[in-house]
Amino acid sequence: MATNVLVVASQTAGSQHLLEALKHRAERGPIKITLVMPAQGPGLGGREAMRAQLEEALSGMREAGLDADGVIGDANPLDAVAECFDPARHDEAIVCTLPGRSSKWLQHDFPHRVARLTGVSVTHVVADDLRPAPATSPAPAHEREPLGPLSVLAWGGRPSDSH
Repeated sequence: MATNVLVVASQTAGSQHLLEALKHRAERGPIKITLVMPAQGPGLGGREAMRAQLEEALSGMREAGLDADGVIGDANPLDAVAECFDPARHDEAIVCTLPGRSSKWLQHDFPHRVARLTGVSVTHVVADDLRPAPATSPAPAHEREPLGPLSVLAWGGRPSDSH
């Protein structure tokens, strides 16, 4: 019997970090995912504005072998969770946010608010890379230049030998 996991994400729904967290969770036992994404604004128009992003995120999850469906909820993320959460159905939740100060959800303690609202265990995933998983394998290591914290100094080209 699969564990029903409510996943709440917006900008981070298609991120590689969320996908990896879901695959890792599925290693512990079968899961059925319900992805909840808040609407971009009020009314039907705000919900429809998220449709493509929802379908893209679900497609990535399904391609990874995960059983996932999704809904677009209210524009207020906590109201979106309240609309979709079913205590008889959902066993746990995963909230995926942007990192630190760039996350409005973290500024409002959203993962803890979801836990209080639902009463289920909530896992918080931070997605700092919003690019979807690559469709092809990455370039070989010898084709990639390593970037370090001072790599910006190299942007002007190679230093000349005539100093």
